[in-house]
Amino acid sequence: MNIAIIGTGNVGGALATKWASAGHTIRLGVKDQSNFKGIELLKNGSTTAHTIKEAVALSDVILIATPATAAVEVAESLGDTTGKIIVDAMNIIMGRGPVGFKTTSEAILKHTSSNEVVKCFNTTGFNNMQHPNYGEIAIDLFVAGDSQEGKKIAQQLTLDAGFESCYDIGGNDKFELMEQFAWFWINLAMFQGQGREIGFKLLKR
Repeated sequence: MNIAIIGTGNVGGALATKWASAGHTIRLGVKDQSNFKGIELLKNGSTTAHTIKEAVALSDVILIATPATAAVEVAESLGDTTGKIIVDAMNIIMGRGPVGFKTTSEAILKHTSSNEVVKCFNTTGFNNMQHPNYGEIAIDLFVAGDSQEGKKIAQQLTLDAGFESCYDIGGNDKFELMEQFAWFWINLAMFQGQGREIGFKLLKR
């Protein structure tokens, strides 16, 4: 796949590396192509830096992994997203997010020309994206959104990043639940002292 990554920090950088290793073509959308956080990602195979609009135009899938407070600004900077899949990995934490929206995904839908928006990769830490295995077990991820094609793509990308499974938890009405689940992980890891090396696994019998 041709994937644009907007936000080259911890989450975007971890996924850019995993997806490049899996054979995807990565277009990093940045403001300054000669100086940006994660510039070392250009050492990965099939990874290049572009303006945000160029990265989007060259790609079929867009990952947004910027701070939630920038959700509207980033969405408006993407250019024409008609027919493109947008994967939202952001979370509103402690009220810090796009003004007037309960979730970042709703802000993206409002400020882009794409209806193919799904929320995924937001419910765990970047360390688990770098290393999703706990012993012989790989942890799971989750995805939400009305876009069936978007969820199918996101699920494949979770497998390509090394996660065991990615469970569909519903449509756009579950965006807020996804962000609450992210807060659950953050609460355990940071505020309850469990540390970042924790992850979720859905068990069945």
